[in-house]
Amino acid sequence: MKIFADSGSDLSKSFFDKEDVHLFPLRVLVRGVEYDDIIGISTDQVYAAISEGEQPKTSQVSLEVFLNTFEQLAKSGEEGIYLAFSSELSGTCQTAILAKNQVLENYPNLKLAIIDTKCASFGLGLVVKEAVRLNKLGIGFEEAVDQLKAMANSMEHLFTVGDLNYLAKGGRVSKSSAFMGGLLNIKPILNMEDGKLIPLEKTRGFKKATQRMIALMKDRGGDFTNKVVGISHSNDEELMHEVKAAIQDALQPKAIETTTIGAVIGAHVGRGTIAIFFTNNK
Repeated sequence: MKIFADSGSDLSKSFFDKEDVHLFPLRVLVRGVEYDDIIGISTDQVYAAISEGEQPKTSQVSLEVFLNTFEQLAKSGEEGIYLAFSSELSGTCQTAILAKNQVLENYPNLKLAIIDTKCASFGLGLVVKEAVRLNKLGIGFEEAVDQLKAMANSMEHLFTVGDLNYLAKGGRVSKSSAFMGGLLNIKPILNMEDGKLIPLEKTRGFKKATQRMIALMKDRGGDFTNKVVGISHSNDEELMHEVKAAIQDALQPKAIETTTIGAVIGAHVGRGTIAIFFTNNK
């Protein structure tokens, strides 16, 4: 069974290579040049551009890329599962569905599940990692699809940002709110609801934001001793380690895995962002 994922998962290139997961890179425009995310430009390069005042732009995977890849899958006779970045944040999933339907016209035996995970960043990444695990165990196609849909539906996303101006540029908060928030050191807590980015609460200062996110984790996730927690950060290792230690102390999860927020999401949230992912009580 072939596993497909896009760069909205914030998994490293080495992961895709090592685990033989097919990468669909979204595209990133920096300083007038368009790159394939992860393959053509690194997260360090993207954040360096952001630090210099650039505002990278991102765009979805092209129809042609999906058509070529799904046609190859059909010809191989393999089954495939594509775990897609939330359709509420990118048109990539809908384009993949369109490509699948076109390929089915010539290859009616194509067996491909496209799952709109409604997840982003390492929330999606954890679902992709679970797909790899199920595949190694030899779990059948239908059962794997069911389990991955259930995991995606139960994935929680909690995050706070370092600079409200990036959310203002994306229309998530007003420019006046961003200005006042900066003056008052406001750290908003946001989450994902049905694949959409939703402001949840406001706190004063990063420490209080972290404490509140951990309280929300306890409320939504329950017992963490058998759960993996994911943390993604926008190129700030020190901040990530601080949050990791706080989660470890408060919840003692089975494991904590970390990654860097990639270009697709980093372009919209900027530096100083911390996101936490875990499965809820469902």
